Amino acid sequence: MTLVHLGLGTNLGDRPANLRAALAALAAIGTVTARSDVWETAPLYVTDQPAFLNMAVALETGLAPLELLASLKAMEDELGRVASVRYGPRLIDLDILLYGDVVMEGEILTLPHARLHERHFALAPLAEVAGAVRHPVLAVTIAGLLERLPEADDVRRLGPLA
Repeated sequence: MTLVHLGLGTNLGDRPANLRAALAALAAIGTVTARSDVWETAPLYVTDQPAFLNMAVALETGLAPLELLASLKAMEDELGRVASVRYGPRLIDLDILLYGDVVMEGEILTLPHARLHERHFALAPLAEVAGAVRHPVLAVTIAGLLERLPEADDVRRLGPLA
């Protein structure tokens, strides 16, 4: 079993229900050992869309990285995600942020997530469940990476998922 950290995001429909459905679906591929509070964040890149709800989870899984990615993409489809504009609105987004201390760069998967260290919406919830974990490339803790980012007024903790 490997401890992986995933980012969950949604900005369409019943956003809390989308997160609950994603958490339930994850049980098919492993055990969620920790989950962050829910964070509301402004969209990046394509800003003319609703705000996102984001959270992070720690998941113990026996799936290899590419198997995990394929399973997450299948879950997104099953939960109703429809392909649209890159960085556009989405019903659910399931991203591998960290896969243990694995470092890999491929055409369809880069580990750790290539832009993790730049993104408040990923680091803020991840710091709750993996603050002391060191980024395997940058050798800085997740909490340390979050501290390096400038303050963000558009990222706020809402509390536990009800």
